[in-house]
Amino acid sequence: MAKYLVTGAAGFIASRVCEFLMDEGHAVVGVDDMNDAYDTRLKDYRLARLKTRPGFVFYEADITRPDPLRALFAQNAKGDAPPFDAVLNLAARAGVRQSIENPWVYFETNVTGALNLLELCKEFGVMKFVLASTSSAYGADTPAPFREDAPSDRPLSPYAASKKAAETLCHTYHHLYGIDVTVLRYFTVYGPAGRPDMSLFRFTQWIAEGRPVLVYGDGTQSRDFTYVDDIAWGTIAAIKPVAYEIINLGSDEPVVLNDAIARIEALVEKKALIRHEERNPADVKATWANIEKAERLLGWRPRVKLAEGLAHLVEWYAANREWTKDIRTG
Repeated sequence: MAKYLVTGAAGFIASRVCEFLMDEGHAVVGVDDMNDAYDTRLKDYRLARLKTRPGFVFYEADITRPDPLRALFAQNAKGDAPPFDAVLNLAARAGVRQSIENPWVYFETNVTGALNLLELCKEFGVMKFVLASTSSAYGADTPAPFREDAPSDRPLSPYAASKKAAETLCHTYHHLYGIDVTVLRYFTVYGPAGRPDMSLFRFTQWIAEGRPVLVYGDGTQSRDFTYVDDIAWGTIAAIKPVAYEIINLGSDEPVVLNDAIARIEALVEKKALIRHEERNPADVKATWANIEKAERLLGWRPRVKLAEGLAHLVEWYAANREWTKDIRTG
């Protein structure tokens, strides 16, 4: 049995990673500051599920503050042994448009937070680090499907820039201290209890409740929607030693936004009231993951097709509609 530190444990992806790690018999120490970047009822819902599990210990802490983190590492250390077999840093301020409004908090969490954790891994001898990054790192002119060796030095948003900075910090700590690092670039993750600022959650709520469906641009942009369970399994696979690698996790099957809306309409059995607004310049026109590297290095391929994943999302929404209908999706 291994012990893992998972940051952002009450988050959408991290909570599933925690569940799957415990399903495999591992112990999980979860960290989250429970901030209100989006409606906290979703974080409370996910965390409540985790707290029923005997292999889970939770610390409410902010990764931007090194002293509480150091105390946590020290508390979990036993003699000369490292406190954790690996650190999975999934805590982040996420979202392209919100990062334009407050870039400072994005850099504090995504860059300084990662730096604090890397320093503690060095100090306490934790030699495996997994970083959650983003497909937004690729920018606007990347040939599709996106390969990990494509240029990523022209990010379009502070969010993408902060994640790129964290990636380079990870390489520095690998080079200087031998920490084994897997950087995972996630592609548009969706599923039950997802982030309410993500399009498929918003579309499901808005269509189900008969509210206007806000679409930026004409809806012909495409996204490589990837189901959360597939992302969680890929994250766990990334714990294996790789030295330093950047690896895409995506569906390899991009879907046009208008087509995704039509699929949700069919599942909800309601027609969307679509309202178009100008596309944000920080949004890319399309994302599409080349996942050959994930297959080769991690033995990973996504299993859940969009039709099945959307059915799970809509079913979860309907089962929890008493409170999900009021979740803020702005």
